[in-house]
Amino acid sequence: MLLHFTKMHGLGNDFMVVDLISQRARFKPEQVKQLADRHFGIGFDQLLLVEAPTEPDADFRYRIYNADGSEVENCGNGARCFARFVRDKKLTIKREIRVQTAGGPLLLHALDDQRVTVNMGAPRLQPSEIPFHANEKATTYPLIVDGQHYDIGAVSMGNPHAVLAVEAVDQAPVTALGPKIEHHPDFPQGVNVGFLEVISRTEGRLRVFERGSGETLACGTGACAAMVSGVLRNWFDTTVTLHLRGGTLEIEWAGPGHPVMMTGPAVRVFDGQILI
Repeated sequence: MLLHFTKMHGLGNDFMVVDLISQRARFKPEQVKQLADRHFGIGFDQLLLVEAPTEPDADFRYRIYNADGSEVENCGNGARCFARFVRDKKLTIKREIRVQTAGGPLLLHALDDQRVTVNMGAPRLQPSEIPFHANEKATTYPLIVDGQHYDIGAVSMGNPHAVLAVEAVDQAPVTALGPKIEHHPDFPQGVNVGFLEVISRTEGRLRVFERGSGETLACGTGACAAMVSGVLRNWFDTTVTLHLRGGTLEIEWAGPGHPVMMTGPAVRVFDGQILI
């Protein structure tokens, strides 16, 4: 079968995007892993699928697969690319696009400068909703890794995140500590791990070790989770610029019960086709 796809990226977090409204395909985990391979496949951090909605108030269904073939609940950088993709492909002319995800509904707003603002919804802070093993909700939680104590923030943005403060992200042990926290038994579904350097009340730097993909150049939900954790710890004001290795995101959050708003670019790299 000949499959048409588009390669896109949001701040270097790269995606294979497939329209499953005008064509049909099913992906097994081993196929996703093969396609994700940067030497023998197309190469990407996540596979994004555009499907017809199953909920009456949604315009599309948005599904995400990590490079290891696992399906995940949400991807913020992918959501921005999703919005640009469905408009570029004339699947919609709307600027406000409602999508359903496994992590809950998202509202995408396409801007004139090829950037997209995503209403990521309100963060989930109850441990059972993240999910995270803890007796009660707290601003930070102790986590023991290889006998060492770390204080982390735990947030769900439709997918689970642990946020760890570091003095300098360039020297942070992302590749060494990231996978150990990702698979920590206190996170029964695994977790994305953010290493956050606070520069000021309106600016920070972030690296993210993504569950199922490893460190990526950017992570939209990770940036939102870092913002939320920073506000709860009284490090940030309600609007923050976060610098990731692939570029910059603007994040706004007014506090518990309010949605997180994320604005950043979405870039189409090329269109292609492949036999699967």
